Amino acid sequence: MLVFIIPVKTKAAATSWTELSKLFDRTLRSVCNQKSSDFEVMVVCNERPETNFTHPKIKYLDVNFPVPKPNYNDRVDDRAKRVVAGLLAVKDSNPDFVMSVDADDCISQNIAAFTTQNPKSYGWYVNSGYEYEEGSKKISVRRKNFHKICGTCNIINYQLLRLPETMMPYANMTGYDRFLGGHPLAKGDLAERGTPIEPLPFPGVIFVRDRAGESVSMQENVLAKFRRNPKEVLRGLKKTCMAPLNEQMLTEAIKKEFSLYPIHS
Repeated sequence: MLVFIIPVKTKAAATSWTELSKLFDRTLRSVCNQKSSDFEVMVVCNERPETNFTHPKIKYLDVNFPVPKPNYNDRVDDRAKRVVAGLLAVKDSNPDFVMSVDADDCISQNIAAFTTQNPKSYGWYVNSGYEYEEGSKKISVRRKNFHKICGTCNIINYQLLRLPETMMPYANMTGYDRFLGGHPLAKGDLAERGTPIEPLPFPGVIFVRDRAGESVSMQENVLAKFRRNPKEVLRGLKKTCMAPLNEQMLTEAIKKEFSLYPIHS
């Protein structure tokens, strides 16, 4: 069984709770649109986003985490701790694989079925996917290294995870894999342990580029981003220059596979 962990930032840290809720609702519908029924969903949140969507596979873990400081490191740390809380909460479900999903992204409906067909794998990283600007009629194709830009990118065998034995106070929470906060690190860290994860053999995720959802980097201003990681800014400039070559029309087939629809009708 595959368990999707969806960490949701607290309302006080949201740019717009209304917009975040709309994005979350779409993400939830996308995750639950799997062709296989061999999955569960665990949403970790202080406050439950506004949605009328229900599904028997969805569970909520209500937490009372403090509001993170408005800087990159604290926000990344907050997301990681929400993921850890979700991973500990699903332990008794005996998941084969887990995948953390940002609460604004959309995923392929083929992921759960694929993991069920490959139960002995160490896991996968999403090497190819799409980038989508909210409201656009086009979509950008990311043919490689998708896992370096989007937090919704790792599907990992649950037995490989290093987690604390039990839930700890927020400020003292340690003892978990660093890649739960730094998603690009999973590929290298797990390979060093002798348990390498493989590239997912199909585009697995649509990275939704918005400023109201879960993307920490999207909410960071350019100057702060440059000071933290100049290469990330340069990659953004390169992406802008290459955009005409990587864009294609958003097809009905992509919309159907990823349950992508405009949140503003």
